[in-house]
Amino acid sequence: MPLDQWMETKEQVRQATDIVDLVGNYLDLRRQGREFVAICPWHDDTRPSMHVNPQRQSFKCFVCDIGGDIFSFVMQMEGLEFREALEMLAERAGIAIQETAERPKPAPGSPDDKPTLYQAMAWVEQTYHRYLLEASEAEPARQYLAERQILPESIRAFHLGFAPNQWDWLLRQAASTPYTPAVLEALGLVVPRKSGDGFYDRFRGRVLFSIRDAHSRESRPIALGGRILPELADDDVAKYINSPETPLFSKNRQVYGLDMARDSIAKSKRCLVVEGYTDCVIAHQCGVQNVVAVLGTALGERHVQLLRRFADSITLVLDGDEAGQRRTNEILELFVAAQVNLQILTLPSNLDPCDFLLSQGSDAFERLLTDAVDALEHKIRVETNGMDLTTDTHRANEALEQILSTLARAPRLVSSTLGSARLREHQVLSRLARTFGPPEEELRKRLTELRRRGRRPQRVDEEASLPASLTLDSWDAELLELIFAVPKRFETIRESIQPDDLLSPVGRAIYARCVTIFDAGDLPDFDRLMLESEDARMKNLLVKLDAQSQAKSATDAHQRLEEVLSNFQRRKEDVEHQRNIAALKDGELAEQQQEELLGNLLAELRTRQGKIAPTEG
Repeated sequence: MPLDQWMETKEQVRQATDIVDLVGNYLDLRRQGREFVAICPWHDDTRPSMHVNPQRQSFKCFVCDIGGDIFSFVMQMEGLEFREALEMLAERAGIAIQETAERPKPAPGSPDDKPTLYQAMAWVEQTYHRYLLEASEAEPARQYLAERQILPESIRAFHLGFAPNQWDWLLRQAASTPYTPAVLEALGLVVPRKSGDGFYDRFRGRVLFSIRDAHSRESRPIALGGRILPELADDDVAKYINSPETPLFSKNRQVYGLDMARDSIAKSKRCLVVEGYTDCVIAHQCGVQNVVAVLGTALGERHVQLLRRFADSITLVLDGDEAGQRRTNEILELFVAAQVNLQILTLPSNLDPCDFLLSQGSDAFERLLTDAVDALEHKIRVETNGMDLTTDTHRANEALEQILSTLARAPRLVSSTLGSARLREHQVLSRLARTFGPPEEELRKRLTELRRRGRRPQRVDEEASLPASLTLDSWDAELLELIFAVPKRFETIRESIQPDDLLSPVGRAIYARCVTIFDAGDLPDFDRLMLESEDARMKNLLVKLDAQSQAKSATDAHQRLEEVLSNFQRRKEDVEHQRNIAALKDGELAEQQQEELLGNLLAELRTRQGKIAPTEG
C-alpha cells in the first residue's frame, strides 16, 4: 500500500537530509569509527557524548537520554513542534510541502501561501529602504539617523527604511504589484479600518528596522520594527512598534540582527544581547559584531534556545537606568533553566550601549565586559545593594526570600535533563548558603515549600494517545528490539502475539503500530516506525531500542526470537491459569465444568513439572 501524501512528504524530507550534515551545522562533529561524535548541547558535557549514526540516520546521547532523527533533533535544538521542524527541513532541502486533504494547499498569491508572504515581505523591505535613501520627503528620517550617528553603510547593511506619515502610502505602492491588501494584512503591515471598508498602513512616520530570519540559508525579511520620528511623537503615539505575530514572525523566537551577527557569534562562541535596535546597529558599526537585540520583550527561554545554537555564553547588556537595574527576576529564572553560561553586564548610570559605545569606544566596552557577572550574582547584588548582611539580618532575610521565590518560579527543564538541573540548583543553593549563612539543606527545604505553594500546571502532552510513562517491560523491550533486528520475521510474530499480550502501555502502542504497518503491506522496520512517529519522546525510545538491538549479536537473533515467542506463550498460559484458579475459587461453575477445569489444571501442572501421565495398557 503506498504511503499517503503526508507520509510521502516526511519521507522526501528524510531522504533529502543527511543527519551528519544537519547536526554538523549546529555542533562540531568528528568521526569515531562508523559514527560521529560531538559535545552534547543538552547537558554539561566534558567529552563527546552525542553519537550520530549515519547508517541509521539517528542521533543519541546516552548520558542525558536524548535521541531521535533529523526531525526530533531540530525540535530539540530549535524548540519547535513537529510540523514546524518538518517545514524548516523541507525548506532547507528545497521541498514543497504537499498538504493533506484536510489541509488543502494554499493558492499561490493568497495570504495563506508562505512563498507569497516571503516575496511580499522582501518587496516591502526594499520599497521602504529605497524611499529612505532616495525620497526628498525622507530627509527628516535621514537627519534623525545622522544625529544618532548611524552611517550610510550601516543603513544599507541593516536594510533600514522609512515609512512616510501617510495613511495609505504602502497600500498605494502595492496596487501595481501582485500583493493584495489581504496579503499585507497577513504580514501585519496594514490594519483593517474600524469604520467602513478598507485598510490603513500600520507604520507611518517611522524609521524602520528590518527584522530578518536567520534560520534560512540566506537571511530574508520577516517583520519590521518602527521608531517614530521625534517631531511626530506625542503622548498618544508609542515610540516603538513592531510587527504583530504573523505566519512568518514570532517575537519570542527571533532576535534583531542575528543574520548580521551569526558568523561572529559562532566564531567567538559569545553573544551579547542589547535591548534596542539602535544599540545593535551602533555596536556593529563600532566593530562589536556579536550583538543582537530583543524585539520589544524581555530575553526569554525561546531566545536562549535560539542563541545557544551559536554561543556557549550569552551576556545580557542592561541599560544603566533604574529600569535596567530592576530586570532581574526573569533573568534569574532563565539562569536556572538555561543550559548556557548566562551573564549580566550593567552599564554605568544613565547610559545605554549606544551612548557608551559612541562616547567611549569599543575598547572600553570590551573592557567593561570583563565585569559581567552571572545572573545569580547580579540578583544578589541588586537585592543586597547598600546592605550589611552581618548586621541587617531582617533585610538580609527578605532579600534571601526574594531570591528563593524567584528561583521557585524558574521554568522546569525536560525530564531528560533533570540531572543537569539538579547540579545547577545545588551550585546555586551552595552560593546562597555561603553568602547569607543558612545551611544549604534549610534553603532547599524552603525552596521546595515555595515551589509547592506556587506550582504551575504541568504541560499537556502533545499526543494525547501517547502513554504517560515510556517505561518498557523487559520482555516487551526484547520483542521490539528483535522486530528491528529481523523485521522480515514479523509475519511469524504477528501470528503468535497480539498487542494486548504486551504488558507495558508504550510497548502495546509501538507493537500496535507495527501491526498496522504490516497489515497495510509494509515491514515495520526502524526507518518506517521513525517516520510514523512525530513525538520526540517516542523517537528517542525507538532510537534507544534500535541501539540496543544493534549492540546484540545478529547471528542469534532468530534463536532469541523463538525464546521470546515461547516466553510470551507462557505468559498467556499463566494468565489463563490464574483466570481458571479464580473461577474455581468463586464456585460459580457447574460441577462438570469444575471437574474439567480441575483436570486441565492438574494436566498443566504435570507438564510444567516434566511429568507425563502413565500410558494405558
